[in-house]
Amino acid sequence: MKIGILSTNKNLYSTRRLVEAGVERGHEMPVINHKRAYMNITSHNPSIHIKGENITGIDAIIPRIGASVSFYGTAVVRQFEMMGVYSVNESVAITRSRDKLRAVQLLSRKGIGLPVTGFANSPDDTEDLLQFVGGAPVVIKLLEGTQGVGVVLAETKKAAESVIEAFSGLKANFMVQEFIKEAGGSDIRCFVVGDKVVASMLRQGKEGEFRSNLHRGGSAKLIKITPEERSTAVRSAKVMGLNVAGVDLLRSNHGPVVMEVNSSPGLEGIETATKKDVAGMIIEFIEKNAKQGKTRTRGKG
Repeated sequence: MKIGILSTNKNLYSTRRLVEAGVERGHEMPVINHKRAYMNITSHNPSIHIKGENITGIDAIIPRIGASVSFYGTAVVRQFEMMGVYSVNESVAITRSRDKLRAVQLLSRKGIGLPVTGFANSPDDTEDLLQFVGGAPVVIKLLEGTQGVGVVLAETKKAAESVIEAFSGLKANFMVQEFIKEAGGSDIRCFVVGDKVVASMLRQGKEGEFRSNLHRGGSAKLIKITPEERSTAVRSAKVMGLNVAGVDLLRSNHGPVVMEVNSSPGLEGIETATKKDVAGMIIEFIEKNAKQGKTRTRGKG
């Protein structure tokens, strides 16, 4: 098979590992820079080009699209879907998971455990909003943030009001969530492929840091998750429509709660912590499921 990896940097660990895993299994693994791709959107014969070359013969794609280029990246994925190419994560599912508010609403509708979350447009509603989520301390999140950027812990009501005022003044969209104190600055990253959690790790924030992202100096180790955590992770990925996802859970007093469902989860932390060949499992999933035109939305999303 010819499996294209949509990535802006072929030297990134995740991209390299996917190439290695695919080549080991006898596949051709071109890395396609989606930021450099341009599209001919024409009836009955859509195409994608890079530097004058028509990209053809691709059987499947693995989108590795950064949050900063979600709009253009998902447009490229959609174009491949229109060409009948199988995408391991479809454009509509990536878009759904990237919109933090939409994701929380969809998960809530399906009864998935979540931190109590509030969202408002006017700073006049701050008092009510803080009461919704149980009062300070609260976590305030920019809807466009990623890797822990734009996530603030407001430890007092006054601090929360100041942050909300500042974000509102910048015309930024944000949501307010209850702070799960009992998690102690740690979370669980469950790596879902298909309908299974194939690997999971406990991420612990560095001293004095409530965010556990490895990019922010957190540490990771192998963890055994409970059947309830496993089920929550798989269901969350399914609600988003993602075949490959990183589902971040917190252990709260009322069971596992989902913090985020990531459509382009990194491989380095999870493979290092668990010593599992996660890249190989993704390629194996594509081998079993990729068929010409099998993409459900066919670019309609």
